[in-house]
Amino acid sequence: MQNGEATMSPQDSKPAGAEAMEDQKAQSQSQNPNQACAEPTAPPLPPPSPPLSGPPEYPRPRLIFHTQLAHGSPTGRIHGFTNVKELYAKIAEVFNISPSEILFCTLNSHKVDMQKLLGGQIGLEDFIFAHVRGETKEVEVTKTEDALGLTITDNGAGYAFIKRIKEGSTIDRLKTVCVGDHIEAINDQSIVGCRHYEVAKMLKEQPRGVPFTLRLVGPKKAFDMIGMRTKAPKSTEGKMVNGKETLRLRSKGAATVQEVQNEFEEQATKKVDDLLESYMGIRDVELATTIVEAGKDKKNPDDFAEALDSVLGDFAFPDVFLFDVWGAIGDVKNGRI
Repeated sequence: MQNGEATMSPQDSKPAGAEAMEDQKAQSQSQNPNQACAEPTAPPLPPPSPPLSGPPEYPRPRLIFHTQLAHGSPTGRIHGFTNVKELYAKIAEVFNISPSEILFCTLNSHKVDMQKLLGGQIGLEDFIFAHVRGETKEVEVTKTEDALGLTITDNGAGYAFIKRIKEGSTIDRLKTVCVGDHIEAINDQSIVGCRHYEVAKMLKEQPRGVPFTLRLVGPKKAFDMIGMRTKAPKSTEGKMVNGKETLRLRSKGAATVQEVQNEFEEQATKKVDDLLESYMGIRDVELATTIVEAGKDKKNPDDFAEALDSVLGDFAFPDVFLFDVWGAIGDVKNGRI
């Protein structure tokens, strides 16, 4: 005993009956030696759950935007969209209409102004006007020259429409055809769901001298007494704004808040948009922006073509177009434009 504490040997520390239990265990092991090393094991773990199928969930930006129907409505508030289709769904929900009623949207103007057309970017203070389906009309067209004289764009949700009409062209002489008209069908064949370049190709392939029919849907006319909104009401709920940021909508992936284009990107995008109209009969600022982003850091046209094919391979751009685009980006970058 030391310091008033009792000590015992390891043998003394065995509880009563321990020796008898060990004798029985030794006897059992001698009768069945295979059990000598047997250790109790835990039941096997269940297999891991398979990953959830389907596309990944992208976070919805908590940015509040104000919207109206262009022909007249109360002001609604929308948020939580990452692409154009989701934007249309949010607007439709606010005004209790179907998303398919929306032809296109303009920013900060209720008028059919193609310079204000909503593309892939929305300024954080922009006011969104939705133009909905109005009058349906059919016109008979006969090509007298290779080009009809119209430029096609689309709304990103399956509707192609007329963005520009060339003065003095075949289409310009048909006064019932207007900028902003959605092309719903060609010769009674619906083209809803077709991209702008597909519609432009169909129109280009119409033979000269043979009449064909266009079914058009014009946007519902706005009331003249509606004043143009130039800025959305001030709101700090759910967002931080410095006045120089936009919400970039993407057909694939999450929407992102980013700085507005710098001078080089803006000039290069305009030049590429002009080339899209010249080669393909379409105008698409979002497509032009994507092309510029693919080429602005590339060192040679081969790298540019490879990068473009990885993001826009479905377009199958001709080589001559790619070389002209590469040249235009280089001209802007080197200050030649």
